[in-house]
Order: sequence, then C-alpha cells, then structure tokens
Amino acid sequence: MRLSCGFPPTASAPEHAALAEELGYERVWFYDSPALYGDVWVALARAADATRRIGLGTAVLVPNLRHVVATAAAIGTIEELAPGRLVVALGTGFTGRMVMGQKPLSWKFVERYVTQLRGLLAGEEVEVEGRACKLIHPEGFLAKRPIATPIAIAANGAKGIEVAKRLGTGVMCAGVVPTGARDARYLAFGTALDPGEKVDSPRVLAAIGGAIAVVYHGTYEAGGAAVDNLTGGRGWREEIERFPAGSRHLHVHEGHCVEANAIDRRHMSPALAGVTFTGTPDELRQRAAGLATQGVGEIVYAPMGPDLPRELRAMKAALGG
Repeated sequence: MRLSCGFPPTASAPEHAALAEELGYERVWFYDSPALYGDVWVALARAADATRRIGLGTAVLVPNLRHVVATAAAIGTIEELAPGRLVVALGTGFTGRMVMGQKPLSWKFVERYVTQLRGLLAGEEVEVEGRACKLIHPEGFLAKRPIATPIAIAANGAKGIEVAKRLGTGVMCAGVVPTGARDARYLAFGTALDPGEKVDSPRVLAAIGGAIAVVYHGTYEAGGAAVDNLTGGRGWREEIERFPAGSRHLHVHEGHCVEANAIDRRHMSPALAGVTFTGTPDELRQRAAGLATQGVGEIVYAPMGPDLPRELRAMKAALGG
C-alpha cells in the first residue's frame, strides 16, 4: 500500500512537502478550492522547488474553475519544474463549487474537459468553445509536447467509475471505495492514536474535528434534513438555516478540511470519530489492509489540526509504506 499525503494550499506548502519527502511519503497532493484556500498551482510550484523526489498531485481540480488551456499550461509548467512527478486528479467539484453556491458539474462536462486537456497536452489542435486552441509556447516557456501527465478521476459512484473506464484513467475516492475501483487512491482524514489515547481527548478532537465536520457538511449538501440523523445534526442544521438561503453555503463550508468551525464545534459528536481514519497503529494497519481488498492502492492521508508535522510522523510510523 502506497502512502501519500494531502494539504490545502497555503504558504506552508514547501515545508509540508519537504517534511513529507523526508519521511518517505509517496506523493503530496494539494486541494483546489479558491474560496477557501490559496492557489493549487502556486502551492505545487513552490513544493516542486522545495523537493527533489516526492510526487506531486492535485486532489482534486474542479474543471470549470479554469479554462482548459489555462489548466494545460499549468500542467506544462509543473512538468518543466519537476518532470515526471505530477499526477492530476479532476472531479465534478465538492466544496470547490458548493462553497460558491453551485452544484457539482455533470460527468459529461468533466469527460469533455479531460478529453480536451489530453489533446492540448499531446500538442494537438483542439476545439474549445467552438474555436481551435493549441499550446503554441516557444521553446523554454513550457515542457515540450507531448506531455504525458497521468490523470485520475475523483469518483465515489458508478457514473464516475464508468467515465474513468472510458477515459482510461486512475480513480481517486473518499469515504467509500466505489465498486469496480482498481488501484484507487483513497483520501483519508484522521489521526494515529498515541498509547492509551482516547478519541475524545483534546488532542484527538483538535486533529479530527475538521474531518467530523465534513460529515455534517456533506450530508447536509446531499440530503438537507438527512443530517438530522447524525448525533447533533438537527441542532447543527437549525443553526445553519438561520442564515439567509442565498448565503448559507458560505457558513456550511467554513473551515472545510482545515478545522471544525464554531457551529460545527457546538453540535458535532465525537461518536462520529469512527467514520474517520483514526485508531491505534494496529487498527490503522487493519483498516489499510481492508481498503486494499476493496481495490485501494494508495492512501492519501490528509492531516488536520494544530500540529501537522506530528500527524505526518505518527501516520507514517503507523502505516510505513
């Protein structure tokens, strides 16, 4: 089982990437949600400059946030800085769109975008918005075409898996491993427990509070009042719904994948720690083995909380890889 790590893009991207490389992580992935974090491509470029071996990745790009030519040029830039180290994962958009009040993109849109992107990276002339487009950078301005950066599709269900199959790409998933996944990359939020440590201890809750909060955010976006079925969910929803409908999405996703926001902290339950990737080293190794039987080949560990270096070291010690 390969072990990678993932972070929101911040000014600390070079330090995070350098530590991950020192510890022996396979790849460092950065998220794409401009209303919440810094720019994913800036973070990747700075991480590339701060490291020599570790792989780099986007987890995951939201296609409509950037014109496909801009994305192709960004990929070519990273390939020039760190040849052969980049993997690009794309999806329909979760928080990257929902924090702006938008629904996920259609799979048709994503599939067309990836097809166009591949053509541009190959050095081909591609029709985009009814006009011919091509990467025509002079030598020294971009990696030479063709550029063969691997692509993965973020898919948690059957439709996404089918798109990945048609495109011949890898798969990235979170929460559940979709049926039919092969050598998938699995985004995992949680913490490795110290000996005798309990999941409701202050350190653990600080490290996994943001991961528990994502369960409320995602359940509410998918099913509204369905969040009431979670412990504390009804109170969480009632407080969220005091905000005007037109701007409520801003409050739902505040702190996403970083920390539990004030509303989250007032209502979320430590009982949901079990849905995170949290446990003793032995328990985490068992969880990883179970994921492998479902078709996971790489765990992308996404640490949160006030001490990210501790989280990286503890998870690496627990899982090796």
